[in-house]
Amino acid sequence: MVQTTQQQRHILCMKWGTKYGPEYVNRLYAMVRRHLSGDFRFVCLTDSTEGIRSEVECLPIPDLNIHLAPGQRDGAWKKLTTFERDLHGLKGQALFLDLDVVIVGSLDEFFALPGDFRIIHDYPRFWRFGKRIVGNSSVYRFELGAHADVLENFRANTEEMRAKYRNEQEYLSHFLHKQGKLDYWPAGWCPSFKYYCIPTWPTNYWKEPVPPADARIVIFHGEVNPPDALEGRRNKRFRHIEPAKWIEKAWG
Repeated sequence: MVQTTQQQRHILCMKWGTKYGPEYVNRLYAMVRRHLSGDFRFVCLTDSTEGIRSEVECLPIPDLNIHLAPGQRDGAWKKLTTFERDLHGLKGQALFLDLDVVIVGSLDEFFALPGDFRIIHDYPRFWRFGKRIVGNSSVYRFELGAHADVLENFRANTEEMRAKYRNEQEYLSHFLHKQGKLDYWPAGWCPSFKYYCIPTWPTNYWKEPVPPADARIVIFHGEVNPPDALEGRRNKRFRHIEPAKWIEKAWG
């Protein structure tokens, strides 16, 4: 069972390149501060500290240390570096959050819920059959340094793992599932905006997309991000949404 104290709690996020500006980190910090009681350290692993607010502790993203062919990128696997045996000397529990989530409820229980490793149970698709193992790594919690074998195995077997698994969350989920360490957040805590907030057709043409009542963190993946949702934009033809006005207050 996970034992935590306020002194041991960390919020981790990761920012590299130019897809997300510093405002995403700053907004994420503000949301966490509103929704997580007590003390915590907010750490951004990043390649640029420019524009990031002073309350955020910026540290370098560890080198993934894998061989890449010319033109190959390691972006889909960078999150695995959070499992370094020694991540900048950080100790205790860490809750990793993607930069483009929107927090709408208390985060306290994300640290209190028992389990070695918790992640979102990836959202069901009608075309997928059998038991779903893969988690969505937009939100995961773990003991810092406790799962170093995740990264060590990937480094030792990079080509095999990249050929077998589509991305880091698929590899991570299967690796920890085989060890009996994989647990999921309660189903309602981390809903997908795309799947659980947008009203069904045809009501999506006049009803605002809103989070389910038990939502804590709304996940934006695929073709919609928070600024688009706020303005009522969807990056697919014939997929209308009304402006999600609640984001203006919640996101920031």
